[in-house]
Amino acid sequence: MARSDFEIQGVRVKPGERAVVGVPLPGLYTETTVNMPVHVVHGRRDGPALFVSAAVHGDEINGVEIIRRLILQPQLKKLRGTLLVVPIVNVFGFHNQSRYLPDRRDLNRSFPGREEGSLAARLAHIFLTEVVMRADFGIDLHTAAIHRDNLPQIRADMSLEVLGPLAKVFAAPVLIHSAPPVGSLRASAASGQVPIVVYEAGEALRFDEVSIRIGLRGVINVMRELGMLTLKRKPPKQTVVLRSTAWVRAPSSGIARMLAKLGDVVSKGDVLANVGDAGGNGEEHILAPFEGVIIGRANLPLVYEGEAVFHIGRTRQASLLEEHLDAMHDGDQFSLPELVEEPEIV
Repeated sequence: MARSDFEIQGVRVKPGERAVVGVPLPGLYTETTVNMPVHVVHGRRDGPALFVSAAVHGDEINGVEIIRRLILQPQLKKLRGTLLVVPIVNVFGFHNQSRYLPDRRDLNRSFPGREEGSLAARLAHIFLTEVVMRADFGIDLHTAAIHRDNLPQIRADMSLEVLGPLAKVFAAPVLIHSAPPVGSLRASAASGQVPIVVYEAGEALRFDEVSIRIGLRGVINVMRELGMLTLKRKPPKQTVVLRSTAWVRAPSSGIARMLAKLGDVVSKGDVLANVGDAGGNGEEHILAPFEGVIIGRANLPLVYEGEAVFHIGRTRQASLLEEHLDAMHDGDQFSLPELVEEPEIV
């Protein structure tokens, strides 16, 4: 029996073909129309439908580059199932280089949205109904916020049995069990039986080549696990599962001199940073509260009392973690030989 066409916004994509479809969004007050581009790759053979999205926060651009590279992969000619990729969900924020929408709302706290709600609610509703709920699984690509950096990591609700294999096979250095926040894309999709893993890596408004390579390899790994692409013989490196995480906050306002970097394995009591005034008076230490690895860090040295400065994850897999961190210094470790070769972004 022949496979059916995939239809979106009145465009019919035949098996073995692909198309870019502009999903209409609310326009600008300058009478300029706005569309959300959706790339549809409809395989010749049956298989699951997967969506991959980026820039739900408009200033998180690593995922945009991951999707650009994904679209260029020749393996997609042999795709089973359907791939829906949205490189820029928050078109408004992306245009303004802002995390938020013009109404200052966070799109990732506005789901499931509402057809007649605020701008954020309307965009959330459109994305959810036109893309997300037409898929069986999803991968949402993120970075840290402005002036912050994240170690490449997967976040997933591991209480969902179907997500465990996908989260692990992504093979990011670390995996965090994380229940979806209220109003998030993950929460709304899960309630609609579309499980999602979130990839976090790098900093807002910055490209990071290693984070991009790990992300692209991870998406390909998930597609292989789902049977959408041919499996490779060598299994991906085992990811490190973090038992819990905690933020370490500045004890006082001042100028922080960071002594620990992203990916450092630290012991309880290690000095992570010193905080004092411009003259060096009243200096206080930021100490590691337990043994773990730094998975997130503020990059701006100007801090207020109580500000989150270091994000630390607990783990007992120290040797495996060190293997991952050593490999991060060699970008080739996170490439797949059959992927289209790209010049390294520096």
